[in-house]
Amino acid sequence: MFETEREQERDSNNIETIIVRVQQGDRERFALIVDHFQQQIFRYCCRLLGNRYDAEDAVQDIFVKAYRSIHSYKPQVSFSAWLYRIAMNHCYNLLRKERMHRQWLRLFKPDLTTASVEQEILGRLYSYPIEQALQRLTPEERNMVVLRVIEQRSFAEISEILLVSPNALHKRMKRIQRKLQTALIMEQEKEEMGCHETENVMNSKA
Repeated sequence: MFETEREQERDSNNIETIIVRVQQGDRERFALIVDHFQQQIFRYCCRLLGNRYDAEDAVQDIFVKAYRSIHSYKPQVSFSAWLYRIAMNHCYNLLRKERMHRQWLRLFKPDLTTASVEQEILGRLYSYPIEQALQRLTPEERNMVVLRVIEQRSFAEISEILLVSPNALHKRMKRIQRKLQTALIMEQEKEEMGCHETENVMNSKA
């Protein structure tokens, strides 16, 4: 009975109604919220933290925090943005505490569970120079790249998550793009220099 009702409510995307019920004391219905958002929050955490094991632990902690503070949620912003903000702050804390910044490179590599076509596309897109260029971004800048490019969130949605105006986000994204372009040029030049040095060594041995 509960499973049937659970599927109906989830399929109708009536999340706000479920949230009101939870806030009124029907805490068992929080499982519906977890079911609805768990995969996308896991995907987001996995890309921020760099590996699925840390992401799995993070997702559990994030939903515990959301459960404990759900009474403070107000529908002036979407629940999705409210939940993403909790996830973002939790991941930032993990990155600061555990100095996991170098593991961000994994975020731009194909997941083993990704379809083969997607693996091929990502393999072409995230070449070594691009990975190195992305490493030059701050955690906040990388978060923008994840939300905008990988999660494909609109500037309006990112505005709700980061509490920054869409106009300011447009300008920030332009700066990040320029920073990435400059870093990519530097990495490509380094790679070309490395190739020339290898060629010279090979010629000297010939």
